[in-house]
Amino acid sequence: MKVAGATTLLLAVSAVAFASEHGGEHGLNWMDFIYRLINFGLVAGVIIWLAGGKMKQFFKGRSIQIENELADLDTRKVDAEKRLKEIEASISNLEEEKQSILADYKAQGEKLKAAIIEAAEQAAVQIKEQASRTAENEMKQAVVEMRAELADLVTAAAEKSIKDKLSEKDHEKLVDEYLAKVVLN
Repeated sequence: MKVAGATTLLLAVSAVAFASEHGGEHGLNWMDFIYRLINFGLVAGVIIWLAGGKMKQFFKGRSIQIENELADLDTRKVDAEKRLKEIEASISNLEEEKQSILADYKAQGEKLKAAIIEAAEQAAVQIKEQASRTAENEMKQAVVEMRAELADLVTAAAEKSIKDKLSEKDHEKLVDEYLAKVVLN
């Protein structure tokens, strides 16, 4: 880079010097031109001789660097294409995975539904059995209470009927007979 800049600067200075030397003459001095070309060739040769190896190394190193960058870009391109294919494959399988997951959840939901229904049916059977036992017990209790009440009513009615029919004398006679039976037995 430095060599190219120095060469360009040298050419520009020599062109200005050449133009100003003749001061407006229209003819071309061929000898002077040839000396200048030889001078330029010698200066360029010296520059190339001094900086030629470094220039070769620079351009060779730069070309190797560009080749390495191109190879790296090719590798990255291949990797990116592989990754793109993997992503496309996973996206294409995404719908299948979605359907599989939905089917699994639906099956789990159906199992859960069946388990809930079965538990509810068992609870309903237990509630019916308990209600039946409770109703039966309440009915037995009601029958016992009704019998006791009926017995009380029958006893009260019989007592009233006997009181109405028995006189004081008959009452004393019955008590005496009952006491006699009890004492004799």
